[in-house]
Amino acid sequence: MISVEESLSLFSLLNAEQRPLDEIMADFNSQFPSSLHFRICYAIATLLEDKSMLDSSQRLVAFCVLHQAYSSQQSSANPFISFLISAACDESAQKCERVFILQLLGAVGSGTVKEVLKQCAADYIEGLDSSSLAFPSRDQLQEQFCNNVTPEPYNCLFRNSSVKSVIPDPDVPRHCDASSPQFDVIPGVKPKIGSGSKDETISGLLQNLSLEGLGLQWIRPLPPRLPVQDGELVWLNPDNNHELLWDYGMYADTSRGAAVRDLIAKALKGQLASTQQEQVLVELANDPKLVYHCGLTPRKLPDLVENNPLIAVEVLVKLMNSPEISEYFTVLVNMEMSLHSMEVVNRLTTQVNLPTEFVHMYITNCISSCEIIKDKYMQNRHVRLVCVFLQSLIRNKIINVQDLFIEVQAFCIEFSRIREAAVLFRLLKTLE
Repeated sequence: MISVEESLSLFSLLNAEQRPLDEIMADFNSQFPSSLHFRICYAIATLLEDKSMLDSSQRLVAFCVLHQAYSSQQSSANPFISFLISAACDESAQKCERVFILQLLGAVGSGTVKEVLKQCAADYIEGLDSSSLAFPSRDQLQEQFCNNVTPEPYNCLFRNSSVKSVIPDPDVPRHCDASSPQFDVIPGVKPKIGSGSKDETISGLLQNLSLEGLGLQWIRPLPPRLPVQDGELVWLNPDNNHELLWDYGMYADTSRGAAVRDLIAKALKGQLASTQQEQVLVELANDPKLVYHCGLTPRKLPDLVENNPLIAVEVLVKLMNSPEISEYFTVLVNMEMSLHSMEVVNRLTTQVNLPTEFVHMYITNCISSCEIIKDKYMQNRHVRLVCVFLQSLIRNKIINVQDLFIEVQAFCIEFSRIREAAVLFRLLKTLE
């Protein structure tokens, strides 16, 4: 119902019988934000339903919280106003309790609510003289504070049959005060009743379960089906008699993939012969799943791209549906720019749908690589490669040039001395 910290804070306020009620309410508002008021007040109302849970001063503080937590609103807007009115009309309750609630509501007495709140609960009980007070009827209170007379709340016939979470101590005689000195715990003497902290027990109940108990559950049998009418569709429930089937391919020979693994291992170290490349391509075409068992990892991809770009393209095409394809793309984007890497990316763009962000990032990295090369000859060579690569992407409509227009235009202007850059610049202008 409420947490451990909330229950401890709540009981520290309920036990402050020597503090003025307005100070207690100030602490309540500071410790519990308005969003928690209903949940805390509901827990308080649950404690108040059983008169044995709290003593007289604690009950006054509890009723004060229920009323003052919603004092900024009209009385009819207080969700616990009916509970307060029922408590004020309970003839079995103590008179000081009933008078206190009526004074909070402003229904009796000449003093104001502020004057009542300046007193502490213990002083209020000792100084109250209720002999001359007349208690108004329930209908009068409901008409005054609820805006209308509400009917008597419905009580389920089985509510009293529920298993309660709190029961009286069988060792304490009926109508006997368990807090009297005769039941005090004396060192070395067996206690007459169970020893322990009452507040801790109540706090534990609030934290772990409802104090309303476990009610009876209605037995609700399934209603019978209606008869099927002529022309009406019938719901079918087929029997699922599944049979176990043996997978004869579980231990199939995987030696065919051994040749591909050996060739991929050689391809990582150097260029394969044309017959070996053809063998790898044919094996992957016959069984695309071999790509998952060929021994290639994202870390090894740069070696395969530089030594055997055609095989790298075929492997990446077969891995497009793999969950690791994004890792391969990341490695391809961040590897050192070269003719072979651009060839791989260019071939991939014509065979599969590459993610747009990957193509853009690769182009950006290529442009950045050209700008940081110090050697003029190598720089000019790389610029020519990038320009031819970009022209191919633009003419084949692989990229939307408008997405990278500013970046590519700046690249062309920076290297305008190179003929391929000037051609690319004129191509951009035609598309502008």
